[in-house]
Amino acid sequence: MQSIREIYKVGRGPSSSHTMGPERAALRFLAEHPEADHFTVRLYGSLAKTGEGHGTDRVLIKTLSPVPTHIEWVPEPDFPLEHPNTLDFIACRGEKQTGFLRALSVGGGDVRYPGEAAAEKADVYPENTFHDIAEHCKTHNLRLSDYVAMREGEDIRDFLGGIWRVMNAACDEGLARRGVLPGGLGVERKAQYLFQQKHIDESPETRENRIVCAYAFAISEQNADGGVIVTAPTCGACSVLPSVLRYMREQRGISQERLLRALAVAGLIGDLIKTNASISGAECGCQAEIGSACAMAAAALGELFEMGIDQIEYAAEVALEHHLGLTCDPICGLVQIPCIERNAVAAMRAINAVRIANFLTATRKISFDTVVRTMYETGRDLSGRYRETAEGGLAKNYRRP
Repeated sequence: MQSIREIYKVGRGPSSSHTMGPERAALRFLAEHPEADHFTVRLYGSLAKTGEGHGTDRVLIKTLSPVPTHIEWVPEPDFPLEHPNTLDFIACRGEKQTGFLRALSVGGGDVRYPGEAAAEKADVYPENTFHDIAEHCKTHNLRLSDYVAMREGEDIRDFLGGIWRVMNAACDEGLARRGVLPGGLGVERKAQYLFQQKHIDESPETRENRIVCAYAFAISEQNADGGVIVTAPTCGACSVLPSVLRYMREQRGISQERLLRALAVAGLIGDLIKTNASISGAECGCQAEIGSACAMAAAALGELFEMGIDQIEYAAEVALEHHLGLTCDPICGLVQIPCIERNAVAAMRAINAVRIANFLTATRKISFDTVVRTMYETGRDLSGRYRETAEGGLAKNYRRP
């Protein structure tokens, strides 16, 4: 299993699979074909159906400039797609084609190239299931965060410190901004309003909900506006984890060391899901993005509260299990409705999952590994209309006023 550095990536929103991945592929193709005087990029499947809303075409044209680039949208190709997010790059000089590259944007900003061996990235973890990791930790009396540090090396702490700074900066900037998000839906930023509203008789529980949601809205709104965020594990689910960690740190005076340990455990959970299932909404629906983010956040909170390994597993399992079947149906292909609210709801669900695990771990029947496998099977069974194509659900039924 690869490093958790592959889970946490810094980049601009709104979509790790529709903007970050295609951008990486375009940079490679541009470097390989300096002779080209024009490019054509064909977008297939989900990329074709929601790419305009996500800004895929704008990112590709900008990345490949100053060479002129023509974008072709092919939502229903006459060949089977290996992945719903497939794109072809064609380089030409005059009338002659000089280069071709097929790329698969598989989620989290990662790209695969059919027929090519995966880029050489050394496996950091010899264990690739939660069961095996837990057994190793129990045998050697390790916490999950100790296990991550042992496998990754002590420099992982500096990396996670940098990740936390970017997460916090996105939250701060999102709280400071107002206005309407781009894209034509007229969605207003709400984070500042949520953060500033306070009722005289506000209960602690209501305040927790309001502040956590304000933080989640702030980061997700930054993502929707093309701001710099951290994939956790994707752009579309980027605010679940940082919103709960920021709130708990402020409320409980959590040290920086404990916070970074929590980020390490969250990354481990995301890594397990990515390795054994998927974090791509186009492949497995929103359960793969928001469900994974919720599981990461629940596990992080478990580590933050110094819960045992079994309790952390149960918290992550509950968080993911209760997102099974969640569809990805962004209106107009924009990462706004229902995506922004969905991050906030998932953040609160992560907190609830930890509270359930605190009391009921001894009664659990389902392992985290089982839920991960189930999520993947469920996602592959979902109709394509509910896997980031904007053809079903809210995207189909919403009518602009």
